Amino acid sequence: MNTRTSSTQTGPLSGLKVLEFAGIGPGPFCGMLLADMGAEVTLLERAGGTFASQLFGGGRKAVANRGKKSICIDLKNPEIRPLVLRMIAETDVLLEGFRPGVMERLGFGPEICLQANPRLVYGRMTGWGQSGPLAARAGHDANYAALAGMLDSGRRHGGAPWAPPTLVGDMGGGGLLLAWGIACALIEAQKSGQGQVIDAAMCEGAALLGHGLFNLEALGEWQGQCAIDSSAPFYDVYACADGLWLSVCPLEPQFYASFLARLQLTEDPDFQGAQYDTARWPRMKARLTTLFASQPRAHWENVFADTDDCVWPVLTMAQARQHPHHQARASFIELAGVAQPAPAPRLSRTPAQVQEAPPVLGEHTVERLQALGLTAVEIERLVALGAVSLMRST
Repeated sequence: MNTRTSSTQTGPLSGLKVLEFAGIGPGPFCGMLLADMGAEVTLLERAGGTFASQLFGGGRKAVANRGKKSICIDLKNPEIRPLVLRMIAETDVLLEGFRPGVMERLGFGPEICLQANPRLVYGRMTGWGQSGPLAARAGHDANYAALAGMLDSGRRHGGAPWAPPTLVGDMGGGGLLLAWGIACALIEAQKSGQGQVIDAAMCEGAALLGHGLFNLEALGEWQGQCAIDSSAPFYDVYACADGLWLSVCPLEPQFYASFLARLQLTEDPDFQGAQYDTARWPRMKARLTTLFASQPRAHWENVFADTDDCVWPVLTMAQARQHPHHQARASFIELAGVAQPAPAPRLSRTPAQVQEAPPVLGEHTVERLQALGLTAVEIERLVALGAVSLMRST
């Protein structure tokens, strides 16, 4: 497996300085996206770590921290505030994912930071947004997706609602949309010379990801008669004889016709009606369920191996890494013993690349403080006061 790492900054965001206040989920993911594209991301971490470091592992195993520099710092210590403001004055992007009001109480709210650096792009990541009746309330990915109407859309037809964990609210609707907002603000700042605040709410981002589903709902085609809500026999997953699964999606008429031909169902009475004759769908699905369950998955992969019928195996994460297509494109890398997705998307001239392994807590405390002009004696004083901590292990 390709490591694809570099000790020097590359990529389209090379030279961009980002200051990330350590958090969980979408904030770190956004910082990772920027670091993958070459930004210099400095992570301000507290000595005890975060819930994310407990849940996903910290140090070298923290995938979302790849390519970043770590300072272990006590943001509540009065000695720290002027140092952080000096960092902010020299940075391009600030990332924070606290509840509304926390940064203000720490003394690093947008007004103060933009005074220190008028060009600063100040990215705020929350579940519900900086305002509104839910702004101060806690939540997690499935909560945000639920209130956005997206968790319900993830239900199998007639079944309980659910969706892949962290993808809709946290990462797609959260970190990815925040990164998009940052990109837009940076482009605008080049023209105006002014920074601004980005209010990214996971709930709103989740709804935005579902724009096409709102479109279908407006047409009266969602849930129960829709081609993609799992009610259609030609857009679903089917179990095979060995307990493995297939993803079956021949939506287009030409693909559907070829699909039936491969299965020798073209002349079958249950399949001779129109593809979108919803009255036939339950019978058709029952027939396909029985058919696919009659052979192991490898058999069906061979049947559809050279077709455009849109039939593909449902792979585990481990299997996905070994798939020939992903191997050919080096779509996954291994870093510090952790297999993980490679940076994406791919740029032809200034490609993204993981700069280095995730840092150990406080690994770059001395380096970054020295860059601010602090002497060894001054750094030792801050350590003695508990304002900063140095790396304790590798």
